[in-house]
Amino acid sequence: MHETQLKELVATRVHRPAAIAEASARRQRPASLLGEHGRLMMIAADHPARGALGAGDRAMAMGDRGDLLDRLCLALSRPGVNGVLGTPDVLEDLLLLGALEGKVVVGSMNRGGLAGTSFEIDDRFTAYDAASIAAAGFEGGKMLARIDPADAGTVATIESCARAVSDLAAHRLMAMIEPFMSRRVDGRLRNELTAEAMTVAMTVAAGLGSTSAYTWLKVPIVEDMERAMAATTLPALILGGEVATDQDAAFASWEKALALPTVQGLVIGRSLLYPRGDDVAAAVDSAVSLL
Repeated sequence: MHETQLKELVATRVHRPAAIAEASARRQRPASLLGEHGRLMMIAADHPARGALGAGDRAMAMGDRGDLLDRLCLALSRPGVNGVLGTPDVLEDLLLLGALEGKVVVGSMNRGGLAGTSFEIDDRFTAYDAASIAAAGFEGGKMLARIDPADAGTVATIESCARAVSDLAAHRLMAMIEPFMSRRVDGRLRNELTAEAMTVAMTVAAGLGSTSAYTWLKVPIVEDMERAMAATTLPALILGGEVATDQDAAFASWEKALALPTVQGLVIGRSLLYPRGDDVAAAVDSAVSLL
């Protein structure tokens, strides 16, 4: 990201904020949620709004917005990448940079469960809502639905997610739900990455809202993935999670999951934006090759 580009972004935000809506209105929308390879290949960048800035051993990796935009623009420019997931600030920067033409754009909705806080499970909707996603001409909205049986704050999040699913469906927009069974370990909220836990989380998520017609699931890799994915007929996307110490093993697990009938693609963030060796293009191309 050249200094002149950053200055132009800031100048536009200061002097011509309406340029964001103008760029959104003229954006070329994709003909389908699926790319030429028949799958959905998305880059995720909604972590910063939840205060989760780390990637691998870099605690503040996503704290440099110019560097993050550099990596995002590079990833989105690679053949086979046909979508992006982000919060308003990130997506609007990408709009102004012209990086969203023809891409599937999904707005992240609930970012209020800030990482590491005592109220993390009460994941308030603090970013997009269905109306603003529809007004922007985007293709869908994503929500995080973590279920902690020991934390009563869970119910508010689940109820809000159900409402968001219904509202998105009313606009005929994708509702992407990222469900987890979670619990506190030494005071920190941890997701349970087992087939049993994912089966419970996915069945709860699939039943949210007044219709599941537009609902997709965003799920992690777990052992016995076949058994977990047998829990629903809803289309699913595999998420990348933390930067893998063994990238080849991560790619192999994604490839195996992509063979399952409900899995329709990948939604990968830090694993591709901040890969081991820092070669974003090579990491993205390797992921695309799995499709």
